[in-house]
Amino acid sequence: MNGMDTEVRLGWFDLALVTIFMIGLYTGYTLQISSHIPMPSAPSGVAGVILLWRRRNDITPTHLAMLLAVIAVYIGSILSATNYTYLPKRFTGLVQLTYSLVIGYALFLTLIRAERKQLALLFLGFCVFILIGCLLEDYTRFRSISDRVRQIIYRTDIYEADLRDQLLYGRIRPKLFTSEPSAVTFAYTLFGFMWLLVSTWRWKLLGYLAMMGVGLFAMPGPTLLLMLVLVAPYELFLRPSGVRYSPSARLIKAGLLSAILIVGAVVVGTSVFSTRYKEIRSGGDPSFFYRETGPALTALHVIEKYPWAGAGLTGEEFIANDVLSVYANSAEFSSAWKIPSIAEVLTNYFWLHWIYLGLIWGVIALIALSVWLKLLGAPSLLFCWAVWTILGQAAGAYVGPRTWAVLLLAAAGAVLAERAPGRQAAHAAPPLGAPAVFPPLRLAEPGRRAMPLRRVW
Repeated sequence: MNGMDTEVRLGWFDLALVTIFMIGLYTGYTLQISSHIPMPSAPSGVAGVILLWRRRNDITPTHLAMLLAVIAVYIGSILSATNYTYLPKRFTGLVQLTYSLVIGYALFLTLIRAERKQLALLFLGFCVFILIGCLLEDYTRFRSISDRVRQIIYRTDIYEADLRDQLLYGRIRPKLFTSEPSAVTFAYTLFGFMWLLVSTWRWKLLGYLAMMGVGLFAMPGPTLLLMLVLVAPYELFLRPSGVRYSPSARLIKAGLLSAILIVGAVVVGTSVFSTRYKEIRSGGDPSFFYRETGPALTALHVIEKYPWAGAGLTGEEFIANDVLSVYANSAEFSSAWKIPSIAEVLTNYFWLHWIYLGLIWGVIALIALSVWLKLLGAPSLLFCWAVWTILGQAAGAYVGPRTWAVLLLAAAGAVLAERAPGRQAAHAAPPLGAPAVFPPLRLAEPGRRAMPLRRVW
């Protein structure tokens, strides 16, 4: 199809649904459908189902066939995993994963229809809301309101390490209607990076860095350092609209900028979070171990022991003894640390991919997902997977909506980032119910040969 010259804006209803979807990702509110099947990020699920219905005319047989192929790969992985006693648990994980992929697909189809400036305003609005809310928690009595709401929404797994935060950061970190401070910083990082992708402002990179600086003041947390790291794949793998460099010049420029930003992230991390950095180096930070070191060690162990199919989806119970053994043999692990459940000490969805699927099925799944992304029109697979991997260092719940929303948000953001402002994506369909638009016919002037009519798709 040929691109259209007019921009397409999301209607108020679609925009409201996208907002609800993001609220679901932010809060992570889980609705228990049955005693065994929860509905994570329930607001996102409700909004995603409605978006899927509204985008039903955009769903192509190729997209659907490849999505079913991806799900078939995961079915093959759980049927190949050792010990069928855990098959019901793995099937529950498959249901959650399918739900997450489907609503993420609906979000993708919606976002690629939108105007860049419209989405930039939406994501910037989320970041401003989070900033103001965090400052209100710190300097007003708003914290008591936020805590009261949290007690109602989250009946379990509520963050209670305020004393630890006071020791590490000198104050209690804002939670702003979420279960823990890391959920706030993760959402701020994701929304801020999406703003960078879709914004058309000339000085957006400086604005993005300023956004990170203000964030470090309002909601201190190492997750915000990933904002600097995320600039690397943006510069290396995307070609922003209107920018024209030779391939070699662009690679050199992007490589140097990425190296500077990554080094800057290390410098900022070791200075701003010096107390926590010392704890990490001395092996006294359980949060870092459960998020980074432990999952990586477990993944290597599982790949060595179960290379074919890993532990199976949501197979923490199956490898519980292996995890305890790996942790106990690590010099960075302390026996004084609490382990409420195995799932709570494996909070890195990048490593969970290899823990759940093993080496063989893990690679097959990545290939299947990559083919699907390419069919969706993602301009750079390396960009999508780099963003997914980087943000995976700050989040777990592999089968949950947030994990796959990150991947599909990256794909949609990449499509929009390479779209010239003022033009609709070449593969985006016109709004549902809109009449077909045809260019006006031009008659040949006297003495000139008429141009042949071209078919308009």
